[in-house]
Amino acid sequence: MTVSAILQAKGREVFCEPCDRTVGEVCATLGARGIGAMVLHDGDKEIAGIVSERDVVRAIALNGRDILEQPVRDIMTRKVMVCEEQDTLLVVLARMTEGRFRHLPVVKDGRLSGIISIGDVVKYRIAQVEREAEEMRSYIHAG
Repeated sequence: MTVSAILQAKGREVFCEPCDRTVGEVCATLGARGIGAMVLHDGDKEIAGIVSERDVVRAIALNGRDILEQPVRDIMTRKVMVCEEQDTLLVVLARMTEGRFRHLPVVKDGRLSGIISIGDVVKYRIAQVEREAEEMRSYIHAG
């Protein structure tokens, strides 16, 4: 199974904000949308960074709640790892595990086409394993 299959099932909507928004504004959007990370752009709609709930918690722990009034660019991850739609789930899982992050923007032809979470990948991997097990059971009972 590929990233494209996940996006077909869950949708391709990605919430982006300019990186000059405050950390507090981005937190409000994360909470209102029920999402754990957000892609950030710097006006030209290119990926400038990504910020996650974990980034916000870490920033507040280090700087206090005054960080909520600062631009999100101050805490965002600038070197954003991405995946492509044709990447397999195992490749993506390995990349997320190695990088220790839970969200991965998806690009197609160099443009943002979605975002997936570790939860999305695990959910679809489990479904894949269950299908394979059911096929094996059917094969054994048929014989």
